[in-house]
Amino acid sequence: MSSRTTRSSSDWQQLDQRHYLHPFSDFKALGQQGSQIISRAEGIYIYDNEGRQILDGMSGLWCCSLGYGQQSIAAAVYAQLQELPYYNSFFQCAHPPVIELSQRLAEVAPKHMNNVFFTSSGSEANDTCLRLLRRYWDLAGKPSKRLVISRRNAYHGSTIAGASLGGMGFMHQQFETLSYVHHVDQPYWFDEGGDMEPEAFGLQAARSLELKIDELGAENVAAFIAEPIQGAGGVIVPPASYWPEIERICRAHDILLITDEVICGFGRTGEWFGADYFSVSADLMPFAKAVTNGYQPLGGVLVSDRCADVLKTDGGEFAHGYTYSGHPAACAAALATLDILQEQNIVTTVRDSSGPYLQRRWAELAEHPLVGETRGAGFLAALELVSDKASRARFDGDGSSGARCRDNSMAAGLVMRAVGDTMIVAPPLVATHAQIDELIDKARAALDATAAELI
Repeated sequence: MSSRTTRSSSDWQQLDQRHYLHPFSDFKALGQQGSQIISRAEGIYIYDNEGRQILDGMSGLWCCSLGYGQQSIAAAVYAQLQELPYYNSFFQCAHPPVIELSQRLAEVAPKHMNNVFFTSSGSEANDTCLRLLRRYWDLAGKPSKRLVISRRNAYHGSTIAGASLGGMGFMHQQFETLSYVHHVDQPYWFDEGGDMEPEAFGLQAARSLELKIDELGAENVAAFIAEPIQGAGGVIVPPASYWPEIERICRAHDILLITDEVICGFGRTGEWFGADYFSVSADLMPFAKAVTNGYQPLGGVLVSDRCADVLKTDGGEFAHGYTYSGHPAACAAALATLDILQEQNIVTTVRDSSGPYLQRRWAELAEHPLVGETRGAGFLAALELVSDKASRARFDGDGSSGARCRDNSMAAGLVMRAVGDTMIVAPPLVATHAQIDELIDKARAALDATAAELI
């Protein structure tokens, strides 16, 4: 019998502590506490090493949108590994899975996007955006356009480039950021604009981009990058006034617009992409995560015809790429994922039925004494923990109430993530109404347990 089936949870924790450096972790604290050992998964549930069932309210890490146990994806990967387990796309080579996936992505993307560059992750996809920007503006005869503007509290990955594009200060304290990336205001109404009407605040947040462009000089600015809905920042849904003004500003100043679709892409909002949800016409759309349902690492950038036409016709080698760009098995996983999304009408169901149901049920949590606001779109939702609803005051300012609620949620059998004192969920898109009810019941139990500790 394999040691993987006979080791106890404590055995796994000891080995973990000795050898495995976890992402985004306090290594000392984790070693003292011991990691949670997740051994299997099925449907929308994960199971720990003791066999306890937990509803995965975060779809893994925003990626397992079709849940677990999707045998057709696993079978597609296995079949591809038997036929062509690997070949690269360098040296003027290609293979059927990457060509077919490129076509399929163009079919579901906005009509003005018909080309794709593949990577292995969202971080690499955003790095690729920087390379594409530089190449595009050089070929377009505007080489001074070198600067990129992003938002505070944005998340665009964890490579040096991705984390520089992101606007999270705690990350920036641990490395030297790229000097040509600048940041502007985020459209976080609850935390930063609650005394204003949401639409007025949305315009104010958008116009911080125009002020930065004026400061830097439009002739020097290459692009603005933003998540349609900020995910890791706290599922921040901008006011309706925000995105139309952002697009107006970018077009007025001849600046490319990048919508980071790593979280919002492939049905999360009830549309294929977040840009579709907000009716935004982007120039570049980095993606990853749900494109393979998390079954294989794959990312990429959907490239608008405006940009692709210049890259394809105006010159020379694009000196960028990765060993695993368009990996055959990863492309096979993506093709099988797209099959499920389309054949089972997942995106339409989220838009018309399950998404509105989740949002209605989630909004009921606003009645809880700890909750200052609920918000969301499609299968994304957040709530704000407060000590006083009227003033929106937090409990302590250090995010500890969110950490308490997260732990209470896990104890109640629900993965719910804490971003400071904001609680967020992004459950698998295949969750039924009954499973959404279960999620809400467990979230309420976590809130009740947290209230008992704080009030």
